[in-house]
Amino acid sequence: MPITIPSYALAVVERLERYGFEAYVVGGCVRDSLMGRVPQDWDVCTNALPEEVLRVFRRFHVIKTGLQHGTVTVMSEQQPVEVTTYRVDGEYTDNRHPDAVHFVSRVEEDLSRRDFTINAMAYSPTRGLVDAFDGRQDLATGLIRCVGEADARFNEDGLRLLRALRFASRFGFGIERETAFAIHRNRHLLENVSAERIFKELKGILAGEGIAQMMLAFPDVFSVIIPELAPSIGFQQCNPHHCYDVWTHLAHAVQAAPAGDDVLRLTLLLHDVQKPACFRMGEDGRGHFRGHAAAGAEVARSVLRRLKSDNATMEDVVALVRVHDDAMPTTPAGMRRLVGRLGLQNVQRLLLVKRADCSAQSSYKQEEKFRLLRESHLLLEEVLEAAPAFTIKDLSINGRDLMQLGMQPGPAMRNILERLLAEVQEETLPNTRDALLPQARKYLSADESSL
Repeated sequence: MPITIPSYALAVVERLERYGFEAYVVGGCVRDSLMGRVPQDWDVCTNALPEEVLRVFRRFHVIKTGLQHGTVTVMSEQQPVEVTTYRVDGEYTDNRHPDAVHFVSRVEEDLSRRDFTINAMAYSPTRGLVDAFDGRQDLATGLIRCVGEADARFNEDGLRLLRALRFASRFGFGIERETAFAIHRNRHLLENVSAERIFKELKGILAGEGIAQMMLAFPDVFSVIIPELAPSIGFQQCNPHHCYDVWTHLAHAVQAAPAGDDVLRLTLLLHDVQKPACFRMGEDGRGHFRGHAAAGAEVARSVLRRLKSDNATMEDVVALVRVHDDAMPTTPAGMRRLVGRLGLQNVQRLLLVKRADCSAQSSYKQEEKFRLLRESHLLLEEVLEAAPAFTIKDLSINGRDLMQLGMQPGPAMRNILERLLAEVQEETLPNTRDALLPQARKYLSADESSL
């Protein structure tokens, strides 16, 4: 099957070939092309040595990305193309990076050092596909398999354990038996990987269509990167609302959330993290988890801080975990207050969190729960159509207007604005200057007379 290479990457391949070198597009771009996907990046491998690559592209803008490892980035038609000399890697004493690399002359040798068979293919417009490890067959059967001996591949780079899960989750693939056993055996290698790299791979795993399958197959791996989740594995909920243990519930809840929003899927991964700690068997013979949402929010903050999450993601996840078990408002005023407290995007996310959470529960009262969520969704839409005031910033007057009434900035001014907002949200006062300014004067006069 011919692969269509975009002009900017093809120009790099053809220029190297014109000077008498071999050149192939390699790795993920070949894999994605064979799957009918549009590659995001195009990488090239060649038998040209690094100094020869620099000479070939002397008139191009070239970034010496990793010259000591044989990699440079060539800017072609204003697009970056990584060009790497065929190489094999030396020892990995840190289980992450090779101590040294050795340049070789054959593309097959270069492919032998790569992680998985589906990533170990190269393609040339003139020589066709080089597939020494049956990567195309593994693509066809939907399988993630290590190149060569799995333990050796993972000992070279511990991050590959999570990469295997990410590719399997992303494509909905299975993981080949020996590769899976090696992942379980070598999970401790993740302790050598930086938090930033782990968090990036975790988000990629969570975003995939096969996330539930990965969570259920590799709970021990998730427990290495987030030990706080370990107690949930196999923890029975003893409650008619639930048909799964906590970990299995989390897996199905994450799967049920729309992909593409890191906050949503991180929230669902962590929303019940404190259920085991908060479990109490009631006199009614049912398991109860009072306080698990608030406790879980604090654990979620700790987890995400340790994983070096950006602050915006962390705060959104913490806020959603904290309220995920709260009843939704049933009045327009209550919905406006909720939007004012969480922000519109997070209220929309909260509805999706609740829907995913409910879909991973038993059939007990499930239809009623879904009905209430539909009503909450409609209520939110109705509130939005009314162009309401959710926060102080949405009021038709602001602090400058109160200063013109003689008020000084400070807590007292904010208190008056909050009281006005409450009246607007309760619909006892319209959100107009003509209505708000006289009411502000009344509040100001009443406050002054009480001094």
